[in-house]
Formats: sequence, C-alpha cells, structure tokens
Amino acid sequence: MIENFDAIIIGGGHNGLTCAAYLGRSGYKVKVLEARHVIGGAAVTEEFHPGFRNSSCSYVVSMLHPQIQRDLELARHGLKILQLKQDITVPTEDGNYLTMGENATINADGLFKQLEALAPGDGAAYVEFEHLLTEVADVLRGVALKTPPNLVGGWKSLLDVASQGLEARHLSKQARCFFADLMTSSVGHLLDKWFKGDAIKGELGYHGSVGNFQSPYTPGTAYVLLHHVFGEATGVKGAWGHAIGGMGAISDAIAKDAIEHGASIECNARVAEVLTANGRANGVKLVDGRSIMAKVVISNAHPRILFDQLVDSSLLPATFKREIAGYRSGSGTLRMNVALAELPDFTCLPGKHLQLHHQGSILICPSLQYLQTAYDEAYQTGYSQRPAIEMWISSSMDDTLAPAGKHVASLFCQHFNPKLPNGKTWDDERDAAAERVIATMTEFAPNFKASILGQRVLSPLDLEREFNLVGGDIFHGSLHLDQMYAMRPVAGYADYRTPIKGLYMCGSGTHPGGGVSGIPGRNAAKEILKDLRHKI
Repeated sequence: MIENFDAIIIGGGHNGLTCAAYLGRSGYKVKVLEARHVIGGAAVTEEFHPGFRNSSCSYVVSMLHPQIQRDLELARHGLKILQLKQDITVPTEDGNYLTMGENATINADGLFKQLEALAPGDGAAYVEFEHLLTEVADVLRGVALKTPPNLVGGWKSLLDVASQGLEARHLSKQARCFFADLMTSSVGHLLDKWFKGDAIKGELGYHGSVGNFQSPYTPGTAYVLLHHVFGEATGVKGAWGHAIGGMGAISDAIAKDAIEHGASIECNARVAEVLTANGRANGVKLVDGRSIMAKVVISNAHPRILFDQLVDSSLLPATFKREIAGYRSGSGTLRMNVALAELPDFTCLPGKHLQLHHQGSILICPSLQYLQTAYDEAYQTGYSQRPAIEMWISSSMDDTLAPAGKHVASLFCQHFNPKLPNGKTWDDERDAAAERVIATMTEFAPNFKASILGQRVLSPLDLEREFNLVGGDIFHGSLHLDQMYAMRPVAGYADYRTPIKGLYMCGSGTHPGGGVSGIPGRNAAKEILKDLRHKI
C-alpha cells in the first residue's frame, strides 16, 4: 500500500525536523525520511567508546535561533542550554595564554588588561572592534530570517533587494565601512589592520577558518568570522552554549514538537529517487523499493546529492546544472571525540582539577602564521603537522556524557585536505592525521596523550560517507561570498524552491548557510506554506 502525505522531507537533520515541525503546526501531514539509524544529521549525540557519549559532529550551540526555540517550545520538550562558563582560552607558544569572554574572574576589564599586556593598544582596539562586529551582526540576524531575493525575478526581486538592504540603514558610518571590510577582506588582512598581538589574531583568525579550507589571507574569509558570531542561542548575543545531553538533544527536542503536531519520522529509510509526474515532484522511491507520495518533496540533503543523485537531470535547465556542478564543497575539517581518564593539564594553566578554562573552548591557534602554515601543509601534503584545534570538554558541564571522574572532549581540527595528493586515501591516512592532532594537543597539555581511553576519528571522507557531508563540508557548501545569500546555492533559486515544481530545499546549502540554527528549515517552511495555501 502506497502512503500519501502533504509533504515528504528527505533527511532528518535538525533543519529537516524544523521544517517538519512548522508544517505540522500549520496542519499539514508530514513524513520525514532519515537514511541513518538515528535522527539529527550532524547534530547528533552517539556513544563512541563504552560508557562515553558525545556530540558526533557539531559540538557547541550558538546559532540556534531564539525565535525557533520559542515557536517550537523546545524547552518544554526538554532542551536545556547552558552558557559556557568561559568563552575561549588560547595558549601561546611561549607558555602564556589569552582568555576571551566575560565571567566572574575574567570580565571585560580583565580582557582589556590581558590584551594591553600582550600588545599595547590592542585592548582599546578590541573594544572598538567588538562594538562594530556586534553592530554588524545585529543586521545579519535580521536578514537571516528573511528569504533572499530572487536575482532573476524582475521588479519584485529588485524591490526585495532594496527592502532587505534597508536593514543596514541604522548602521553608523564607521560600521558601514567595517561591514564593507567584512564582505571583501581576508580575515588575516582585517586583523593585521586592527591588532598587533599574535594571540588575539590567532583566536579571531581561527573563526574565519572554521569549516573554511582557505588561507586566512584569502579575500572573503572575514565574512566567515562574522558568520560565527551572529548567534544568540542562550539569549546573549554572540555567546556559546552547551546542550545538556549533547547536540542530539536539540534534534530530539525539535523532533518531539514535529511528532506532537502529526509528523511521522522514519530512520533507516534512504531515498533513492525523487519521483515526478508531468515535470512535478510528487513523491520519493526508497532503496528498499517502497514509494511514498506527497504534494511536495523537501530536501534537507546537500544540494549536490539532491541534484546529482536523486532527481531526473533532464528536468533541470542547463544553466542550473552548470552552476550546481560548480558548487564548491569542502571544509578542510577533521573531527575527533576522545574519552579521557583525566582533565588536560595545560602548561600555561597547570592542574588536572576542574578549572574555569576546562569549562570553555580551548583553542590551539596561537597566531595567524600558525594558521597559515596549517593551511599550506594541508594544501600541499594533505594535512597539517600542527593543526589548529578547538577543544570543548563537554563533560565539564554535563555529567550525562561520561562515567564519574572521567571526561569526553570534542576536537575540531583544521586543516585537512578533502582531496589527498599522490593517490592517497583518507582510509590510509586517518590514523596518522589523528596522531598529529594528539601530538599537537600534547605539546600544550603534556598529559593529554596518556589520558586517552578511546577515540573516534572522522576524516573528511568519513564525514561524507557517514553524514552525507559532500567533501566533508560541515556547512553543505563553502561559505564563500559567491555562495551566500541570494547566490546560495544558485542565483534565482535562493528562495528554497528549485527548477522542479513541488521540490524544495531546506538544508544548510540554502540561506543563511551552515551551523545549527534551524533557520533554513524555518524559512523554507514559510515559503512552502505560501505555495501549499495557494494549492500549487
């Protein structure tokens, strides 16, 4: 018997679940199909060593939009997000450190003094830089919740461009100039203009390289820094948080709301084909041979998977196929989870007992030159010998993830080339690359290697095979300026629609891009509801 629904969603990641929840709340019957054995996509919590659980891919919360949290009543569904007790600690090569973030010990005045001690003038520069970054991020927050204009849509699209451009009208003159820099400059050149100290440039430069396989001196990388600071998941702008139970708790809470409003969610249900009739999507065929029919089909998959593997290419315009073929995807990321017998004992902040720096991100990226070398090595030989690493010890705030007295840590590492040279494969090089991560962390925390009880390593190839992240790209497509806003994934189709009637996109390959925000799923649902109500 063939099932029939109002909407089918391909992929049970957090954006697909968000889209399902909004459609369900509007009274539509939704079916979510997830290829893996568990919902959540890259926002999932899994056991990786006996007794040790952690977020498998995404690992900290910032971008999950407060409006989505309210609309879907995620707190009622069990989601609890705690703000990190400290933002970031950057150990330096000389045994010193820089601590970012405001708390009872290191407040804004303390950060000012740290920066001034490391490089006179940087304290005042950071106060101004942070103010301008916050002002610009406020504009981005407003634009993120709006469907981008269709650049080939005639007068209406021009009016949409003008309307959304007005979001910037309240920016100060200095903020407008700063915004122009963020949109055009490299993160390296921008930071060299503002700061003298290596540590502050390493910290901010890293955020221009997260999931972005480029040199810090490549034009456009400054935008990636901005992309990582526009969140407010804990109610504090730019703050980072931890979801109790790991990132899978976010997906689980969203799924509960979708199910409460009628959605059906099925795991181990891989889609083989989007079905069409008379040029219109009307269902899907699964690899197990079943067909499920619906008024609309919505893809939470990477755009390349959707258009290269799941649809009849004869239904796509030649120009669209060319643009999709050129859609760039590859983060340069290696992701590790480690089970630890004890907390890292850092040379710059000694002690294995729980301290404030253990309850925030610890960043091994002491300078822009360090980051540049990591990129150069990855570009030329496959991966960095001393990678940039962000470590978050999630068990320092969440005792549900590890046995008493033990810990789990997430390590997010750059740079690791998705395409290895000389015929090498990531199956061959995974362990050697992981050893470079461990050796680098052990340089700064000498007990680190000996404290590892177990680990899970996800190379760029593993991220693609296990989580359908093409090129290992955590954002479903590079955050380059020609692949953002009205150009994501293709100009003329940034409104979550596709060239095939009844087929939509709701994943991170659409505006506003990657990160656990839920915004693409929410925005797509708005556009789909418009069409359903007009009985497309």
